[in-house]
Amino acid sequence: MATKLPSSGAAPSGQSPGCDPSGLILVHRIFRWMYTQLPTLIREVGPADLDRAATVGVYAKLYFDALHLHHETEDLLLWDRLTARDPACVAHVDQMKAQHADVASRLTRIEPQLAPWVAAADPGLRDAFAADIEALRDTLFVHLGQEEDDIMPVAGAVLSQPEWDELETHTRATLTARRKEWPRDVLSLQLGLLLASVPAAERDEWYHANVPAPVRLLYLLLLKRRYDSAMRELYPDGIVPPMV
Repeated sequence: MATKLPSSGAAPSGQSPGCDPSGLILVHRIFRWMYTQLPTLIREVGPADLDRAATVGVYAKLYFDALHLHHETEDLLLWDRLTARDPACVAHVDQMKAQHADVASRLTRIEPQLAPWVAAADPGLRDAFAADIEALRDTLFVHLGQEEDDIMPVAGAVLSQPEWDELETHTRATLTARRKEWPRDVLSLQLGLLLASVPAAERDEWYHANVPAPVRLLYLLLLKRRYDSAMRELYPDGIVPPMV
C-alpha cells in the first residue's frame, strides 16, 4: 500500500479505531463456494428437466441477490469511511468500486437468462448461462482476493468495532425485511452457510462466540432442519461439497 497520509476523519465520539474484520473471510468463502458450485449445478440439469431447472434456479437467484446485497452494503457503509480515515487507501477503494461496477454489469447480463432457462431447461441456454456465471466467478475471485489483501488490513486499523458491525447489521436487517420475496428461508441458509465456512475444528468455538444463545436455540429447534432440507434439495445425492 502507498505511504500512509494523515487521516482526514475520526472514529465516532466514544469509539476507538481498531476492529476485527475477519468475518469477511467467512463471507468470501461462501461466495467462492456458491460461484464455484453454481455453474456445475446448472450444467448437470438435463434437457427438458424442468423440475430440476426450477430447483437450481431458486438457488441461482438467491446467490445473485446475496452478491448484490453484499456489494451494496460495502458501497453504503465501507468505502467513504475508509478514505476519510486513510487517504492513502483511495486508490484501492477506487479499484474496489470499479470491480463492483464490473460485477454488477456482469450480473445485469446474467440475471435475465435465468427465467428463460428455467422455463425451457434448454441445453443451449443452459451452457451459455453457466459460461457467463463462470466469467463472473473469475472476476469475482480476483476482487475478493484483492479486498482481503488491500482493504481488510486498513479497515481493521481505522474503523471502530461498532462501525464494522454495522455491515452485518445492515445485511441481516435487509434479509429479514425481504425474506418473503424468496421461496426459501434465507436466514437459515445464511447461518448454515456461515457455519459451513468455519473449519470443523473451530466451528463450535466460533458458534458460541458469535451466535447469541436465543439464535442458537432457534437454530437447534428449527433453522438447522431448514438448512439441511435446502442442502438435500440442492444436492439430492446427499454429498454437499465442503467449503473448507
